Amino acid sequence: MRRAFAFLAFSFVACWATALRAETAGQSGSELHFCLRGEPKTFNPLLVEDDASETIRYLTGGVLIRLNRQTQALEPGLAISWKLSQDGRRITFRLRSGLRFSDGTPFSAEDVAYTLKALMDPLLHSPTGDSFRSGEGQVDVQVPSAENVVVTFPAPVAGLERLFDQVAILSAHSPKKEMAVLGPFYVADYSPGSFVLLHRNPNYWKKDKEGKPLPYLDSVRLDIQRNRDIELLRFRRGEIHLINTLDSEYFERLQKETPGAVHDAGTGLDSEFMWFNQVPAAPLPEHKKNWFRATEFRNAVSMAINRADLCRIVFGGHAQPAFGPVSPANQFWFNSSLPVPKYDSAGALRLLARAGFRLEDGILRDSSGNRVEFTVITNAGNKSREQMVTMIQQDLSQIGIKVNLVTLDFPSLIERITRTYDYEACLLGLVNTDLDPNSQMNVWLSSAENHQWNPKQSNPATAWEAELDRLMRSQSSAATDKKRKSDFDKVQQIVAEQQPFIYLVNKNAMSAVSRAVVGSSPSVLDPHTFWNAELLRLGADPGLGAQK
Repeated sequence: MRRAFAFLAFSFVACWATALRAETAGQSGSELHFCLRGEPKTFNPLLVEDDASETIRYLTGGVLIRLNRQTQALEPGLAISWKLSQDGRRITFRLRSGLRFSDGTPFSAEDVAYTLKALMDPLLHSPTGDSFRSGEGQVDVQVPSAENVVVTFPAPVAGLERLFDQVAILSAHSPKKEMAVLGPFYVADYSPGSFVLLHRNPNYWKKDKEGKPLPYLDSVRLDIQRNRDIELLRFRRGEIHLINTLDSEYFERLQKETPGAVHDAGTGLDSEFMWFNQVPAAPLPEHKKNWFRATEFRNAVSMAINRADLCRIVFGGHAQPAFGPVSPANQFWFNSSLPVPKYDSAGALRLLARAGFRLEDGILRDSSGNRVEFTVITNAGNKSREQMVTMIQQDLSQIGIKVNLVTLDFPSLIERITRTYDYEACLLGLVNTDLDPNSQMNVWLSSAENHQWNPKQSNPATAWEAELDRLMRSQSSAATDKKRKSDFDKVQQIVAEQQPFIYLVNKNAMSAVSRAVVGSSPSVLDPHTFWNAELLRLGADPGLGAQK
């Protein structure tokens, strides 16, 4: 009995100490804390393709034009103004004068020219640069003065202005290379596997309505934490101030405890999906490669998955079945004529039979007698994805397919899907930061890095991928939104027919923000909680959202 009392006393002291530390941070620390769910792959903003690196780019990168995540309107950034040519090939920027990078290096049009040339260098393989590739040929960048830049593309780029939201400007002269930034914060310290520390950029150009320099925060500490349970625990303790993307399970828990801390902005733009490895050089048995390349096989697997159950059980109703690469929340670009995702295991078996598969004693076999079995990899620590694979295992067992699950730490997962190609199927998600189809160039072009089922093709492997290339380039250079919409509707139709990605659900945009954070206004677009980071500040709530 005495030992139990001692434990309770220690718990009380520990909680009191945590609250005291939180109070100090809330009143004078001015350091925002939240978690990255993986190791940043790069600090070079032109090479960003993972969520952790994207977070750092957003908080540190200065861009010419910024998309307001709440109003979805474009706003001036480093460029005071911009003008598009009628043919959509040329954009002229007028830049702010007198600005400096975080290390004090002066900013000029020369830096913009340097950045854009690097961005479009085919040897760099920039995922961001892929969004601008609407035609063959070189991009011409002219600098008529220190405050003006003229960029001419070889073919029209529709929605061109919006794409610059992702282009963080680099310094042409700073010895710090990409670590010299124009955003509200700069990378001050990095401990691999532990944290990234951002400090306030003393040279940041923005001021608030009263003329006070921004950002308000002194620093932002991004702890690298892949375990969602630990992330939630730290939020409840007040050790971190926000969770940018909240899984439904954790949303329900927090809603019961502190309803004012959680936010559900409705159906979001992000999707969860599965794909099969179709890389020709992948170290897989030839008969499995044949399955994965077969349209009938991919469609049958898609039909045999009960998306409604995934939404109801895994996400607690905070998700909707996914039609394809565009969420219905993206009202203009969504192809509303796509068929509703259909759960039909009997139909899946009929489709497999037409492709030469047969069901024998509850086991599906191909025409050579091989049992149909594959392994799905996903990132360790993501409970919703693990649960999704478990439910997919159950669904596909109904048509005789055996599914195995392997969870990997994120660096190992990235290594397999981007370098060694030593995997059979993968379940991940895609974070959409823009409404415009051009932001998906780095997914649908067959030469793109994120054409995940068979990336970086020198030539399209299939006729339908060649057609995707043509349509994506066509929509990106079309003169009218009507023509772009028609082309991108066809892209969505082909993806629905071919199922290179088996889209599963569109999750609701859910997040959690401590009561100590002042100025947060969660949005549907990512980043949901810190899109206006320069305006965030910490109040004096001693609990920082923790339970007292």
